[in-house]
Amino acid sequence: MTPAAARGNPWLLAGAAASALAAVAHLACIAIGPAAYLTMGAGPRMAELAAAGHWYPPTITVVIAGMLLVWSAYALSVAGVIRALPLRRTILVAITAVYLLRGFARPVLEPYFPDNSDRFWFWSSAICLAIGALHAIGLATLPGRAPRPG
Repeated sequence: MTPAAARGNPWLLAGAAASALAAVAHLACIAIGPAAYLTMGAGPRMAELAAAGHWYPPTITVVIAGMLLVWSAYALSVAGVIRALPLRRTILVAITAVYLLRGFARPVLEPYFPDNSDRFWFWSSAICLAIGALHAIGLATLPGRAPRPG
């Protein structure tokens, strides 16, 4: 696949935009403060820590936002919008798998994060499934990925 052949893949562009938007939403929690953590459903403990100026909420939030921005960059790279990143297709397949697994993993993860609200679990799972689906469709529609006639 040449970058020009994939340029403008609307599914990957939408997936990249969604990951970037999710990163901005995470960073907004730091800027807005404890109320944003509560609104996003992170739970009262995270809001309390943020209100107390504890290092944990902004640190974990920046790490998650940074990861989401890297994931956005990989989708843009596979779409041919930015330069070729190392192992771009392989890594985007892994990113897609993580999004889809996270989307379906609520029953497994929820007991480990009891403070997170039902709203958080519903929306974060739905968003992860949607972004994973965008990436999966984008990868499946790349040139050279059509089924071969028998």
